[in-house]
Amino acid sequence: MLTMAPMLLFIIGMFLSKRGRTFIDSLDLRTLTLLHTVRIAVELILFWLFLSKAIPLIMTFEGRNIDILAGITAPIMYYLVFIRKSVGRVGLLVWNIFALASLINIVTIAVLSAPFPIQKLAFEQPNIAVLHFPFNWLPACIVAIVLFSHLVAIRQLLR
Repeated sequence: MLTMAPMLLFIIGMFLSKRGRTFIDSLDLRTLTLLHTVRIAVELILFWLFLSKAIPLIMTFEGRNIDILAGITAPIMYYLVFIRKSVGRVGLLVWNIFALASLINIVTIAVLSAPFPIQKLAFEQPNIAVLHFPFNWLPACIVAIVLFSHLVAIRQLLR
């Protein structure tokens, strides 16, 4: 949780400041959409971590984590929205909302599976991977970047 705090404060600051909002509004929606393909690699790494007994099964696509679907559908949405133009901005907005919900789901599972006083899940195999380098970069950077890109895209699509 402490590794995510600086990035969350940065994101909040970007949305609250005029210069931050100007920057946010200048970001390319196409790039923000394709960025989510990184989730495929993340989910494969999470599965490998499960096989290595560093995270619980519920944090993988075989458990309660459907986040890989956001990664798989990102290039499909890119194609349908920006190339083929058969899905409009509302469709991309709905996709971003569902993908954001998927991200919130896995972050919640990860936090509740970690060996902290608030642990509620996965006592037989807690989420210990995020306590070690380089896997602590998952919540500290990758999750924050994916969260930021969803929030920016949603802001742009609602304007």
